[in-house]
Amino acid sequence: MCFTNSVQQDTATHSKSPSLVTSQTTDDFHISILPGLPDDVAKYCLALVPRSNFPAMGGVCKRWRSFMQSKEFITVRKLAGLLEEWLYLLTMDGEGKGSYWEVLNCLGQRHCVLPPMPGPIKSGFAVAVLNGKLLVMAGYSMIDGTGSASADVYQYDSCLNRWSKLAYMNVARYDFACAEVNGMVYAVGGYGMDGESLSSAEVYNPEDDKWTLIESLRRPRWGCFACGFEGKLYVMGGRSSFTIGNSRFVDVYNPERHAWCEMKNGCVMVTAHAVLGKKLFCMEWKNQRKLAIFNPGDNTWKMVPVPVTGSSRIGFRFGTLDEKLLLFSLEADPGYHTLLYDPNASSGSEWQVSQIKPSGLFLCCVTIKA
Repeated sequence: MCFTNSVQQDTATHSKSPSLVTSQTTDDFHISILPGLPDDVAKYCLALVPRSNFPAMGGVCKRWRSFMQSKEFITVRKLAGLLEEWLYLLTMDGEGKGSYWEVLNCLGQRHCVLPPMPGPIKSGFAVAVLNGKLLVMAGYSMIDGTGSASADVYQYDSCLNRWSKLAYMNVARYDFACAEVNGMVYAVGGYGMDGESLSSAEVYNPEDDKWTLIESLRRPRWGCFACGFEGKLYVMGGRSSFTIGNSRFVDVYNPERHAWCEMKNGCVMVTAHAVLGKKLFCMEWKNQRKLAIFNPGDNTWKMVPVPVTGSSRIGFRFGTLDEKLLLFSLEADPGYHTLLYDPNASSGSEWQVSQIKPSGLFLCCVTIKA
């Protein structure tokens, strides 16, 4: 009742004096989240609301919307034991004319389809998850018959169900490596505006919505991928202008020292990769029937056979769910089933068949906890 009365009073004030609208908007961040409750209790109450009501909650006032967009909202939901894990799959339609993001729950049931991504259609872009939000970065697009690299960055907020544009990257690029480390997103290498190979690297800070150039790689690198372990950025695979063929070098960036170092125990031509816990799972182009598992603790690799299901020629893309690895087919083979690998299962029972399956041709996948 207090909340209803206060809203009615505000509405009356706005109608009598338009000059007060600006000051009232400015004061939105200084009023209580829920009148009569301490803010910490009010935030916990908002976190208990079912996820399906989040978009409506975001339209109530700026204070609610600001809280829902913050890292604190995810933290409170985690403390309340309400974090939900969702698969976001970029899928090509049956006719190959367009792509869309669909959201599946942990049972593989389709939850929704995201609003269309803003901007022109692109290839060679990168995706990352940051504070429960999906980031789609850069890429290569064709506009009026002319191709060019992009520096655009778009963010999808799963709570508010909407896209927004973030700060431009310093360097337009595509086919580059990207990963989140310690709450920051790194973009490394790739191809530039004129198709030249890049050694430049930059980092995104969500606190000030800004990309900052960092020390460049020792050599240009493209078609590579990145992941984060123990607060460091690892860049692997792809090709380099300083090597013949594919590069086995691993570039490691230490954010505390603001410097790169190099290892020589990488992998080549990786077609799929995913991080589970403290290990990296890869599949190389030359061997589509074995997982290469990297342990950064001792820089060692282990090979695990992949069971044959459907056609033995099918390649895979990876996803993760509930600390398990999902292997999605790259071909629409009728006899294919999504495979699930549980690294913590007892010997002999690591592999299972999953009912999770995209509605069209699978392109890429991320997991968001929110």
